[in-house]
Amino acid sequence: METLKIAFFCWESLHAERVGGLASAATNLAESLAKSHEVHYFSRGSIPDQTVNDVRYHYCQPGGSNPVAYCNDMSMKMVGQFRECDSPGRFDILHFHDWHAVQALHHLQDRDTILTFHSTEFGRNGNQAGDWWEYREVSGKEWYGGLIAKRVTTVSATLKNEVMRLYNIPDWKCDVVPNGVVPRQYRASVDAGEVKRAYGIHPYAPVILFIGRLVYQKGPDLLIEALRKVCRERWDAKVIVAGDGGMRQYLQERARDLPVNFVGHIPDSEYLRLLNACNVVVIPSRNEPFGLVLLEAWSAEKPVVASNVGGLAENIDSFVNGIKAEPTPDSLAWGISSLIDEPENAEVLGRRGRSKVDRVFQWDPVASRMADTYARAHS
Repeated sequence: METLKIAFFCWESLHAERVGGLASAATNLAESLAKSHEVHYFSRGSIPDQTVNDVRYHYCQPGGSNPVAYCNDMSMKMVGQFRECDSPGRFDILHFHDWHAVQALHHLQDRDTILTFHSTEFGRNGNQAGDWWEYREVSGKEWYGGLIAKRVTTVSATLKNEVMRLYNIPDWKCDVVPNGVVPRQYRASVDAGEVKRAYGIHPYAPVILFIGRLVYQKGPDLLIEALRKVCRERWDAKVIVAGDGGMRQYLQERARDLPVNFVGHIPDSEYLRLLNACNVVVIPSRNEPFGLVLLEAWSAEKPVVASNVGGLAENIDSFVNGIKAEPTPDSLAWGISSLIDEPENAEVLGRRGRSKVDRVFQWDPVASRMADTYARAHS
């Protein structure tokens, strides 16, 4: 394939403003593409523009009284920066990530454009915010972005079906391109007993790890109720919940009589220690378009219990490299107990998960699949 000049538009990146998994997904994709193409990345940041791993990062500092106004202002600033870079050599592909930059897509829709859905507002909130004005605004932007983009990609087949159903995006226009992972970033040699002791846990106690936003979509309340059942049989089981969100106070109240340590937001270095010291990673999401935590856990060779939804359901081969459970307390409890009661089998599942990462989820082949979509848009 010819060398392309590609522009990314994404509201977060690993090198400046980072909010969630989108930063990792978009940044790693851009830097993998940059091995063969010229890539510019337009994002937010209060630092000077920079080049990292051959990607040229351009930062703006938007403002706004609410998230929609903020992202509209960000989009206009991105368009201004883009136009400065667009001459004399025109960009071949303009790649937009999620709804945040749809206003920029609107102003640049005459070009060869790609919109990637990493999730949807419906998936993030379900029926919890159907009458909330921001929910309607964001959903409207997602619909409009899907309408005007030359092509659309989603990170899983489940999400493809969701955006086709919600926004009437035709099948021929939409490709599935999964996320990837850099496995060496998540595998580390740690003294598991020492890490556990730092949290007041006996070195031989089985530790269950949850990491993510404490919001309804991610199902932390399902995990807390599941633990009631697990702890009746395994008095020694301990749980670490890493992350923050609107449900934290409620969850802490519900877990007052359970061996749960809420550690809040933690730096990457501490996440690495906990990930490699824990015995089981649980992903109890009600909706999960892809689930990057799955790839991170597999990279560390950790066994996973995950809800049988979305990208988790597509990527886990149950009882081969993980356990799929229904997003209910009873089913999650069964999955967790299955792994902590049979640690040798759990270790086998973790190793097989790492094997699947090495075969399927490296970034270079993922970038190659995205380049195929670019070729269809650019033809």
